[in-house]
This record gives sequence, C-alpha cells and structure tokens, in this order.
Amino acid sequence: QVQLVESGGGLVQPGGSLRLSCAASGRTFSRYGMGWFRQAPGKEREFVAAIIWTGSIYYADSVKGRFSISRDSAKKTVYLQMNSLKPEDTAVYYCGLDQAYGGSVSRAYEYDYWGQGTQVTVSS
Repeated sequence: QVQLVESGGGLVQPGGSLRLSCAASGRTFSRYGMGWFRQAPGKEREFVAAIIWTGSIYYADSVKGRFSISRDSAKKTVYLQMNSLKPEDTAVYYCGLDQAYGGSVSRAYEYDYWGQGTQVTVSS
C-alpha cells in the first residue's frame, strides 16, 4: 500500500510563492511517475507537472517558467515550487503516483495513488 501526503498550501498574494511537498510512504516502485495536478471548483482535474523515475520533468504550458518540480529520493518526497502565482492558479493541488510509468504523465487516470490534496488560494 502507498500513502501520499501533501502539505504546503495556503493563501498567498498574486506574485507570491509557495512550495508544496508530497511525502510518500509504503511500497516503492522502480519505474514510477510522480505528478502534480490541480482542480478548481467546477473544473476537471488538470495536469501541472511531473517527474519520472529517470529524472525527466514535464510541465503544463500554463506553469512553464513559474513552477518547478523536484524530488528528494532519500526522503521519498516530491516538491512543487510555485513562483509568480496568479489568481488562476487557485485550486486544490493533488500529487499522484503512477506505479508503472507507461509513457504519459498528463492523464489523471494513469495514476494509481493520490494524496488528499492541499488548497492553494491566490488572492489579494
């Protein structure tokens, strides 16, 4: 069994920064993908960023140049550094684990485990 626990969300002014963390526990997988998604009220869950077992990184166009994903393998933790935040970044942010990366990172249905989510609100 795998557990994912997100933290680091909160209220921030436009232009501010936050760093989200996703700590994993339980089973480990050799060829995995870890992704961040977000879901705003009334909208579908959308891809934000992902890092796969090789270290390759992927971003949604809407966050390129502002967000950065990284990992600490020893701590089994993935981070999402969010800079230059905009009101449209407001959402619940979820981390997901794809236990057998199959070539795609941007589809939520490919992820096997999810955290409980952390709220990010960007507002003045």
